[in-house]
Amino acid sequence: MTAVLKWAGGKRSLIQAILSTFPPDYENRVFHEPFLGGGAVFFTVRPRRGTVNDVNPRLINFYRVVREEPGRLVEEASKYTYDRDTYYRLRDHFNEGSLSPVEDASLLLYLNKTGYNGLYRVNSRGLFNVPFGTYRNPTIVPIDDIYAASEALRRVEIRNEDFSYLLDATREGDLVYLDPPYEPVSRTSNFNTYNPTGFPWGEQERLSETIRELDARGALFVLSNSEPVGKLYKGFTIKTVHANRSINTKATARGPVREIIVTNIKHQNPRKKEE
Repeated sequence: MTAVLKWAGGKRSLIQAILSTFPPDYENRVFHEPFLGGGAVFFTVRPRRGTVNDVNPRLINFYRVVREEPGRLVEEASKYTYDRDTYYRLRDHFNEGSLSPVEDASLLLYLNKTGYNGLYRVNSRGLFNVPFGTYRNPTIVPIDDIYAASEALRRVEIRNEDFSYLLDATREGDLVYLDPPYEPVSRTSNFNTYNPTGFPWGEQERLSETIRELDARGALFVLSNSEPVGKLYKGFTIKTVHANRSINTKATARGPVREIIVTNIKHQNPRKKEE
């Protein structure tokens, strides 16, 4: 199935490369995705059990509405029209807050489908500031995808916490896929302003420590990130891949970029066979 939202740094173009690192029986394992974002990997795997999480409360509200009230979401979001004036009026309304869960979710869907490149970005005050996007007859409400996502999300627990929740939720043999905000490789590629505090290098280090603890407990993990982060994962398998990226302040800098996939699965599978 297709993810409902467009998302900067989404993994649609890397799905096969990511799945190739998963264990053959991944469909039968408990699955955790602590940086859900657009959820391209989750909605491809469609796990039977596990957790999905994101620190963005409005994104998590969106997924909860998709799971619990897909019909009301479709009805509300279908009222909005695609034009510049409407976009900025609704963006202001979105930033006012104090909305019902369904209205908040429907506005997020509209802004995602009609804003520039599907980007979610906020300023230092936490206000959504993505400009209007120019498209040819965009699909604002993907009805079939919303209902399919609703079914997939009913199988898992939806959380809105720090990624460290994994230390309590994950068990030996579980599969964890992590797609955190990337460490920028240049100033113009820094589009990880996902929340007012960002995701600085200290958070990358804390994440690597959490992942090493999960590894020590016997969980399997696959991590996507940019090349500079590779130094934090010495001892694990690191694979370089090329992903198509359209988010950059310079048009000439858009296109295929090098990323890494880090995993411990090759280390743990032999031990599992020996048991």
